[in-house]
Amino acid sequence: MSYEISSDYRLSTLPEDRRPLCILGLGLIGGSLMRDAQAAGWPVFGWNRSEKTVTRARRDGYDVSADLEATLRRAEETDALLILGVPMPALSFLLDAISQHAPTCGFTDVTSVKQEVHDLVEAKGMSDRFVGGHPMAGTANSGWQATMHGLFRGAVWVVTYDNARELAGAGAEAGAAASTGSSAAGGGATSGAAGAAPGADADEVSKRWLDTWVRVVGLAEEVGASVIPAIARRHDSAVGRVSHLPHILAESLAVAGDSGGPLALSLAASSFRDGTRVAGTDPDLVRAMVENNRPAVLEALDQTIELLQGAREDIAHPDRSLKTLAEDGHAARGRFEARAGRNKGDASNRPIIRVRPGAPGWLDQLRSAESMGAQIGIF
Repeated sequence: MSYEISSDYRLSTLPEDRRPLCILGLGLIGGSLMRDAQAAGWPVFGWNRSEKTVTRARRDGYDVSADLEATLRRAEETDALLILGVPMPALSFLLDAISQHAPTCGFTDVTSVKQEVHDLVEAKGMSDRFVGGHPMAGTANSGWQATMHGLFRGAVWVVTYDNARELAGAGAEAGAAASTGSSAAGGGATSGAAGAAPGADADEVSKRWLDTWVRVVGLAEEVGASVIPAIARRHDSAVGRVSHLPHILAESLAVAGDSGGPLALSLAASSFRDGTRVAGTDPDLVRAMVENNRPAVLEALDQTIELLQGAREDIAHPDRSLKTLAEDGHAARGRFEARAGRNKGDASNRPIIRVRPGAPGWLDQLRSAESMGAQIGIF
């Protein structure tokens, strides 16, 4: 059965880049990405630690191995883009393997926190080929058996640009150092040549990073996602509120409802079902999300507790009302629907900004897009 991804979300006008993809970790996100990429005609292969998952994926017609070293050597030979689809606790091990067996491959990740990943990659000296990613898509289910075509269609895919800022800074610092060295030596040819080397190296590093960044954006668009740029810290602050906090609230609501006993569960309908949907997520995945983003989640949780305490006081006093919270919540939900659409397939009303990677002022454009929550396309 063929499956076609709509091109409605593709804003970029660069030629398609069909160098191979190598997906490391075939859970819900990695496996669904493999399905969509192969359906789109992309050369794609992958790795998973579980032999059971490898067997299932192969049975479904996918090129998958349980041999990590061989998979990474193949990626290096074919200049594949690596997509890290493993949970946060497994990233350090995987990065070490990539450093050893695929030392020139660009790579991205799909984890739900970005600052910790960014810091880990930086500590291992691999920032010049890493672009953070987070597809804002998923279900309460996990594993290869939960994978599906079309998971990312209409979803947002966050692409980070922290390393662009840092590499730009490194280039500026190298240029300043070269200029200072040249002046101190009286502008001699030997000093000038020596001072130029760091700047040239920084430019080469930037080219490698830019190539990876463009490939990640192209991949996200290819599977139907809308790309929004963000630096890691701001991403984590935002998802702490709209992704990680909802898991805590869903778990709490599920426990409170269940505490009402059999009658309460028999009477529970759509509001309880919708409000507790993500409580069906694997508890280990919930912990990995929330516990790796503690500062942002705590800030959002404190505000929520304050709102709930206010609601409790309003309910406890007969002369008070829930009017303010009910109206504020209704208005906030309306703003969300106006921005993202009422249903997943609806067209969004996000601003759109087109950028040319590496051109003068492009980082300012990314900052503007981030501040507006704008979708980007590249040309």
